[in-house]
Amino acid sequence: MSEPLTFTYANSRIRYHKVGEGSPLVVLHGWGSSSRVMMPVAKHLAHLRTCYVLDLPGFGGSDEPPKAWSIDDYADAVQAFIEHYELEGADVLVHSFGGRITLKMCSREFGKKHIQKVLITGGAGMKPKRSFRFYVRKYTAKLLKAPFMMLPQPLRDKALNKLRKTNLWKSLGSSDYSKLSGVMRQTFVKSVTEHLEPCLPHIPHEVLLLWGRNDDATPVYQGKRIEEGIEGAALVIIEDAGHYAFLDKPKQFARIAAAFLEG
Repeated sequence: MSEPLTFTYANSRIRYHKVGEGSPLVVLHGWGSSSRVMMPVAKHLAHLRTCYVLDLPGFGGSDEPPKAWSIDDYADAVQAFIEHYELEGADVLVHSFGGRITLKMCSREFGKKHIQKVLITGGAGMKPKRSFRFYVRKYTAKLLKAPFMMLPQPLRDKALNKLRKTNLWKSLGSSDYSKLSGVMRQTFVKSVTEHLEPCLPHIPHEVLLLWGRNDDATPVYQGKRIEEGIEGAALVIIEDAGHYAFLDKPKQFARIAAAFLEG
């Protein structure tokens, strides 16, 4: 792995790696991940592109955001990175949470002018279909909180904090959410509660959606929804691969990605 470089944005340090040669390719990872996970695919494409593989703020070696960030804030940071290094006409390759950022950024005037091809794998941002289990967990949590809501504010906060530390409460929540605290917990909530369907009609780019058939984090129906919403999008499914299709089927993924970028 190459030695990390740093870029400063909003008085915070963003770490990134640079590998390869050719026109620029900005690579963004998913939630809870880092540049380390994306480096194998970047190395596969290093003969075609100069890959800029970021640790998004709050992940890997980058500083946490100074406050709870929204998807717009992350898009602002990536835009600032592209502008600072004058990566005119950059392509982007993004995974999961990076897909949220990219959908937001590409629907803006900046994205329309400065970004060319877009490859999204296992991209997040579409409103999920909710299972019966989800609603059981949601309303169980509400029932557990209800008795404490009649208490005066100081007692209520103290009681709710104790409730949130119990194993029962933790079993009802998202595993990603339960591992977080402070600004990143608030950032997570802001991120997952914003659905990006309204951005899709405003994205004019050529977009390749490269999905693992067995993706259970962002199922194939979400890729199909993005394909339907973006005029220039095409969905390709990799069999026997999951949410990390680029790790499950690295050679197949790299061949498809290279053909898209070269073509």
